Amino acid sequence: MTTLHGQNIIGGRTISGGRPFSATNPANSQKLEPDFHEATPEQIDQAMELAEAAFEPYRRLKPAQRAAFLDAIAAEIAASDAVVERANQESGLPLERLRGERARAANQLKMFARLIEEGSWVDARIDHADPDRKPAPRPDIRRMQIPLGPVVVFAASNFPIAFSVAGGDTASAFAAGCPVVVKTHPAHPATSEIVASLIAKAAQTTGMPSGVFSMLHGRDHEISLALVRHPGSTLSTILAYLPELTVSDLRELAAPGIVSESLRKYLLAEIQQRIRRGEKWVAFADPTGEPDSSNSG
Repeated sequence: MTTLHGQNIIGGRTISGGRPFSATNPANSQKLEPDFHEATPEQIDQAMELAEAAFEPYRRLKPAQRAAFLDAIAAEIAASDAVVERANQESGLPLERLRGERARAANQLKMFARLIEEGSWVDARIDHADPDRKPAPRPDIRRMQIPLGPVVVFAASNFPIAFSVAGGDTASAFAAGCPVVVKTHPAHPATSEIVASLIAKAAQTTGMPSGVFSMLHGRDHEISLALVRHPGSTLSTILAYLPELTVSDLRELAAPGIVSESLRKYLLAEIQQRIRRGEKWVAFADPTGEPDSSNSG
């Protein structure tokens, strides 16, 4: 029997959180035990800082080492009946459907493990130098795909196993060489905790850097925004969360000094696109500093 603690998992360690919340069984509207605890601002910083510290050593591991990590996670999930049983309680989805999700999550992880062993994902290109080219010599130019940094994954509500803590977003980030911080979905916190514990176990047994994975609980929208705003978040984090952000959220992120200037320009362009589509928001001062009252209805 799996014992649940209801806390956050940061760098492989269980850490007490802040405000409590609970999950509900949708089949009978009954509260499910135990209570879970939202991540505090300090814990968000801690998880992101550990992920940043783990980035360089993790990205430099041999492909076979990262593949072994993914295979270990897959094996742990495939062997866990507890994750299926608790997902059934938290989602109301049939057990057979959830067993299929469990298999899908494990197979996704194994697929990415084989991909990084094979190596073509880096898409390496070499354009050799040609000193005799006219009218000017051609330099030696080389290009390949590389990991950018820690990735924050926001778990889905409708696939509590396959698109959640160990879903394709997490698997692909691990495969590429990026540490992962998962923000769980509040509808299935226990399912998330079980899977996160399996990932933490796999990380330990395969010798991964301690900050390669963290899991944070939270019902409050501000927790997600704090992760998006964090200096350690990469562009991929912003893009993954973009559909959840309102125009007001985007305007707040696009204020000077919050994100990099290149990302700020991207967000401002996204705001203008949404305005043209007729999306409404509460009027605030324009991110550039000029008053703006357009589309305030």
